Amino acid sequence: MKLFSFARFAAVLVKEFIQMRRDRVTFAMMIGVPVMQLLLFGYAINTDPHNLPTLVEMADEGPVTRAILMGMETSDFFDFQGVVTSQADGDRALRDGTANFVVVIPPGFERDVVRGLRPTILLAADASDPVAASGAVGAIRGIVDTAMTESLTGPLAYAAQTAPPVDVTVHRQFNPEGVTAINIVPGLLAVILSMTMVMITAVAIVREVEKGTMEALIATPVRPLEVMLGKIIPYVVVGYVQTALFLVAAGTLFGVPFIGSPVAFFAGFNLYILVNLAIGFLVSTVARSQMQALQLSFFTILPTILLSGFMFPFAAMPAWAQTLGTAIPATHFLRLTRKVMLKGATLADVAGNMVAISIIMVVVIFIALKRYRGTLD
Repeated sequence: MKLFSFARFAAVLVKEFIQMRRDRVTFAMMIGVPVMQLLLFGYAINTDPHNLPTLVEMADEGPVTRAILMGMETSDFFDFQGVVTSQADGDRALRDGTANFVVVIPPGFERDVVRGLRPTILLAADASDPVAASGAVGAIRGIVDTAMTESLTGPLAYAAQTAPPVDVTVHRQFNPEGVTAINIVPGLLAVILSMTMVMITAVAIVREVEKGTMEALIATPVRPLEVMLGKIIPYVVVGYVQTALFLVAAGTLFGVPFIGSPVAFFAGFNLYILVNLAIGFLVSTVARSQMQALQLSFFTILPTILLSGFMFPFAAMPAWAQTLGTAIPATHFLRLTRKVMLKGATLADVAGNMVAISIIMVVVIFIALKRYRGTLD
């Protein structure tokens, strides 16, 4: 017998290519995942965010004020969205995520500049994500100084002799020390629940299909919705255990605060668990084997990590990536978790995030039930 036969080798090689062609899901994963990673990391991921939404609390107005605001907007770090009339409105905008920064121009600002009294501009920053805030916070001093140099000319040149003519105070809210863990850990819960809920549900259901027990279940009078609920609700308990362990570890090991409404958090994470279990059920209607279920689950987890704002600032992504990220439930739950834990949000503050998760859940359940009915036929 020959030690090596090219005919035997060719037979095995052809057999593997035929098998690869038949296993279209695996083949698509081998091509799709690298392409997705290339596109996301190449085009969507940006750790240097610009054009962050900014509001102005303007108690005074004049040429110097306009020069400063124009300089801030020209820098591309700030994108002015409007004006607030009180500190409470500005704090609310930072808490609910409407704005990343609020610029406060104090009363008598123009008069004090002319008199050389070094008035102070306040920049209130949402520092819950230190990466998103760091660039603009680091540049604000230079931006204001440049604006002053350009505007204090002619009769006002004497005011520029005060070094600096305007002081800048930065108020970092929600994470004043810029600790990365305080931002990452709350977002990690969204990734953990998504990873485990989708994967566990999909693999468990596909395993029953492979063993033939699902066929026996289909032969019974049990309706698709009853099957779906019966399959996913036990894993809700798993999600509860994971969340409890997470909260304990976040507080004791990493010092992550929890200053918001427990009711808001409880309602939000229940919705998030359900939508991920529904996604797992949907995956199970597509996969033909447990390996395919794992592969498809990973395919859903990758966008969750990259496009939700967990690892990279959401505001730094291009518009098309933000649109895709908005369709991911983790994006809204991550915001909800950070609002409640870090910003003291109430149920009313996170209502918009809960509505978004609910809409995604209804769409996923509808598609999953349609596909499941297809298996009945």
